Amino acid sequence: MSTDRRWIIFQGSLIARHRPAFIGRYSVASMHKDNRGFALILTILIISLLLAMTLHFNGAMWAGLYASANLRDGVHLSCIARSGVDCTLAVLSEDASSSSSDSLTEAWARLKELSMNSDRLFEKGRFQTEIRDLSGKIPINSLVNANGEYNEPQKELLVRFLSQERFGLEPEAVGNLVDAIKDWIDPDTEITRFGAENGYYRSLDPPCACRNGPLDSLGELRHVKGMTDGLFFGGVETGPGISEYLTVYGDGKININTAEAPVLLALSDEMDEDMVREMMAYRLDEGNDLSAPEWYRDVPGLGHMTIDPDLIKTSSDTFEVRSVGIGETGHMTREVIAIVKRGAHGSIAIAAWESE
Repeated sequence: MSTDRRWIIFQGSLIARHRPAFIGRYSVASMHKDNRGFALILTILIISLLLAMTLHFNGAMWAGLYASANLRDGVHLSCIARSGVDCTLAVLSEDASSSSSDSLTEAWARLKELSMNSDRLFEKGRFQTEIRDLSGKIPINSLVNANGEYNEPQKELLVRFLSQERFGLEPEAVGNLVDAIKDWIDPDTEITRFGAENGYYRSLDPPCACRNGPLDSLGELRHVKGMTDGLFFGGVETGPGISEYLTVYGDGKININTAEAPVLLALSDEMDEDMVREMMAYRLDEGNDLSAPEWYRDVPGLGHMTIDPDLIKTSSDTFEVRSVGIGETGHMTREVIAIVKRGAHGSIAIAAWESE
């Protein structure tokens, strides 16, 4: 055998003899490298998870902090709004002791100055108050008398009111709606002409029950047959709806010193828009005496006018007070609404209260 061939066989035997050890060393090194890569990935995942948890906790902490601050500021503004109501009640009580009649020239009707100076009363915030005389609105519950029958003067008043062009109702629709309102208020279950009782209201989807009693709130009128949201609320083009001129409070008489134009227009068949404007201008003159309900006859052009004395008065006993607590920046507010009844000698009672 030649020397070259023996040398090749020798080299082959050496490779065959040492192959397992070589392969083993290569495998251990590869596994070592793979473990280091896995540990790096696991470390990155853990750090990412901790970072996400930290950010979430930080966000929750700040959200809780803001919520607590808003709650604190909300309570503070609610107290400011209540202070506005208290100031208004004081003005109403004082007014009762100084005059037996009420008009739009008196202090209670001009609360803007009080609101403008309210920031002096608080370190942070102020209130904005508004008062509306509910005695200057049409008392809808007076449509029905104690016997459950029509109160005729009130019925005629309501028909004239709903027949105004601003509300867009046909005469037939006006009569039907007035009948339906009566049926909603009166205590019996008999249908008045084209009105409605439980048979109609229980067939609706969803069904409801006819109250058969005085309304607690004007919102109930939305359930009455023939009533629409457009008629009730009004719109941008049509103006205020009927809810702006009605009230569930009152003794049946309307204070003509504070009533708005649509209400004044409904007081008599003889009344027209020009007469209403003359009345409203006359009552804003502080030199005119508005203590007697017949003062309207002193208005030029109204000397011949006759308004049913059972419909009008010149004093007010029920008011709606709205007071808004406004934050220092003006971005946060809280509102309080109170229905106030004023009795003899300026006594004040809260009939209803609503707050945010």
